[in-house]
Amino acid sequence: LLSYQTVGRFCTIRLSQQQQSCVTTITMYKIDLPFDKREDVARERRRNAEQQRKSHVFDPRIRQIGVDVQALEQQVNERQILQAEECHLHQAFAADMVRTDKLAAMLQERQFADIRQLNMALNEYRKTEQTADTRREFDLNDPEMKKKATPARVSDDDPRCSVSGLQKLQGELAVMLQDLSHKARMKLQQEQMCEWALQQTIDKRQKQQEQDHSDRIHDLKVIELDQRAMQLAEAETECQQAIKLATKDFNAALAREIEAKRRLEKTQEEDNNFTELSNQIHGDLLTENPQVARSAFGPHRVVVANWKGMSPQEVDHIRQDQTIQREEKKRVKEAEKKDAIEWERQTIANARVGLMMDDGEKKSRKQLARELMLENRRLAAEQKKQQEYLDKEVYTNQPTDAYFSQFNTTTR
Repeated sequence: LLSYQTVGRFCTIRLSQQQQSCVTTITMYKIDLPFDKREDVARERRRNAEQQRKSHVFDPRIRQIGVDVQALEQQVNERQILQAEECHLHQAFAADMVRTDKLAAMLQERQFADIRQLNMALNEYRKTEQTADTRREFDLNDPEMKKKATPARVSDDDPRCSVSGLQKLQGELAVMLQDLSHKARMKLQQEQMCEWALQQTIDKRQKQQEQDHSDRIHDLKVIELDQRAMQLAEAETECQQAIKLATKDFNAALAREIEAKRRLEKTQEEDNNFTELSNQIHGDLLTENPQVARSAFGPHRVVVANWKGMSPQEVDHIRQDQTIQREEKKRVKEAEKKDAIEWERQTIANARVGLMMDDGEKKSRKQLARELMLENRRLAAEQKKQQEYLDKEVYTNQPTDAYFSQFNTTTR
């Protein structure tokens, strides 16, 4: 096989290892081909591209992680756009804040002016409308209060003349000094006393009449109740006598019924006792009848409550069955003993055969191990000869650093 490598104007032909003994390198000159600068430019472009590709391929960080330049540029552009939008938004917010501050200042000045106008109007209203004489407590602080006040006593009927006011006194001296309507008041009082006395007399007479009428009604009611109580007492006495008579008759009839019932029960009990004695005497329990022990489920079963034991024939039959069973058991034991002896003989024979087979198997394993050891020795000798042939005849050309340096030099 031939491999060509073009470097500059020379063409080098590399042969296989078997052909290196004849020809190693053949150098050919390109004399008939014209020189073209475009090839140098293209070659230089390819060389630069190869160098850039090497910087990406042989860089572990870029090769393992990878860098997407287009995505990074897109991210940078998006970040710049976002920053521009944020800057524009901040500027809009700042302008809005300035406008809001100006508007707030204007509103505050207007509010201060309105408050000032309201205070001035309030003071003017107080000065013109809320004077001292229009206040609710002005009568307490009026300097001309005594002149405008009403006199302490206008007449005897003045409601302001209280006991603690000392404007109207009682007694002869007070009557002479201050009581202005004493005679008229005394006359009215006498007339009023007469009317009260007359009214009290009429009321007292009327109350006495009402009391007398009530007493008469009460007496009549008491008499009526007494008569009613006497009638009820007589009726109750008659009813009790009737009840006693009926109770006496009922008790007599009940005693006769109880006595008849007792005699009937005694007669029935005597009949039952006689019947029970007769049944016990002539029954199957005391006569020990074997037929009562037979069960309805078969002749081989009995009723345990009525069973009185086995008959002599049944006892003899059971003893015969036991004798037969003993003989049968004896024969079975003799047969088992013979089988045990035969099994023991077979076991000893099988053990002897097993020992003989184990000895033969051990001999066979030893023979196989010996043959395997000889075969391994032969194979080891052949492998050693093969390795010596490879080391001395085949692998004579040892690789140098120049051989390993030609790998991983390009990205293709």
